[in-house]
Amino acid sequence: MATRDEARTWVDGYVKAWTSNDEADIRALFTEDAEYRYHPWEEPVRGQDAIVASWLDSKDEPDDWSFTWDVLAVDDGTVVVQGRTPYLNGSSYLNLWVIRLTEDGRASRFTEWYMEEPT
Repeated sequence: MATRDEARTWVDGYVKAWTSNDEADIRALFTEDAEYRYHPWEEPVRGQDAIVASWLDSKDEPDDWSFTWDVLAVDDGTVVVQGRTPYLNGSSYLNLWVIRLTEDGRASRFTEWYMEEPT
């Protein structure tokens, strides 16, 4: 069962990977058979290799964004995170992540909802 501290550690690792765009940092977040959904209605990207490739295909540059976040809930291994991502270009997004953490602290499922804030 995940704790708030474990959830915070995972999100810290996500932010580290988002900043570094380093394959090892990304890979460390997910189980080998993980599913990553960029949109809840789409088929997930499946497996570490595919997640890494997809991430690097659409990566953000480290100085183009900032991210504030909070863990909203942790229940039986499922974590809900709310965030806000402003970009230097003026766009800003509100984020909601639902993450299924395994006992070793990696995500087996990750689904994100994000919406652009009105300007």
